[in-house]
Amino acid sequence: MSRNTKINVLLLLVVAALAVLPLALGLGDHKEQPFTGADGEAETAITEIEPDYEPWFSPLYEPPSGEIESALFSLQAALGAGVLAYYFGIRRGRRQGEARARALLDAAGQTDKAPEEPVDATVAASTASASGPAASVPAAAASKGASGASGASDPTGDAGSSGRSGAGPAGRG
Repeated sequence: MSRNTKINVLLLLVVAALAVLPLALGLGDHKEQPFTGADGEAETAITEIEPDYEPWFSPLYEPPSGEIESALFSLQAALGAGVLAYYFGIRRGRRQGEARARALLDAAGQTDKAPEEPVDATVAASTASASGPAASVPAAAASKGASGASGASDPTGDAGSSGRSGAGPAGRG
């Protein structure tokens, strides 16, 4: 097991423990609603301290039932998770694209045109050790660079990366 796998398993166990322990230990059994939200707890505490308290604001929209309120909250959480996943996916894709472009340029013997930005070592290692169609990319790029091909049969879909003058795939984007 690699170090990252051990850390991921440990984190999953901690998350599972955080979810199961309150139920197993009976936390909240003394309450009518054991796991209410922070809003309900705050409202209860405020009315105990000052019974005549009136809120400064009222909600813009009051859902007709608790189920609809839960559904809207779940939708909000799903949208937020989707935005975060999209952002991190774009970042990872860009890093992998830069690593592939550098690998293509290195294989074609055009290292002087490669950008000077640092490459994540894990992405470069995974790109170099890939199997399947991507594994033949450096060899194909080297033969293209030597023969001056136009890039019509590029397996990565990066047509013309070594045939263009000065504008390689790393320069995009």
